[in-house]
Amino acid sequence: MMKQMIKNTNTILYCSQWEETVRFYRDRLKLSVHFSTDWFVEFSLHESSWLSIADEKRASIKTSYGKGITLSWEVGWIESAWAELQKSGLEPTAIQSHPWGARYFFLFDPEGHRIEFWQSSAKIP
Repeated sequence: MMKQMIKNTNTILYCSQWEETVRFYRDRLKLSVHFSTDWFVEFSLHESSWLSIADEKRASIKTSYGKGITLSWEVGWIESAWAELQKSGLEPTAIQSHPWGARYFFLFDPEGHRIEFWQSSAKIP
């Protein structure tokens, strides 16, 4: 029942290094800004999925410093995603394989949040 009720998704990360984290997602990962204020920026990930970065100094929730959080994003081609991030000066981990067949690598934002980029083995030629 709940599945039919959910229309959009948004993950909000509360950050102590707010400006640096916003620059990371906007300038380094090249995500498009969907909405912005002086303490909250919402990035478009997909037509109904967003990622927001909130300044903990202006919010009632404080940062977790990336502990216990993984943003998991499926990509079309893992090698291309890895190469693009590496080329832009970021430091993605090596591409690895999950026991269930998916290939993945990690990247960390300035706040310490882990971002997993992955590709299903069904898409690997």
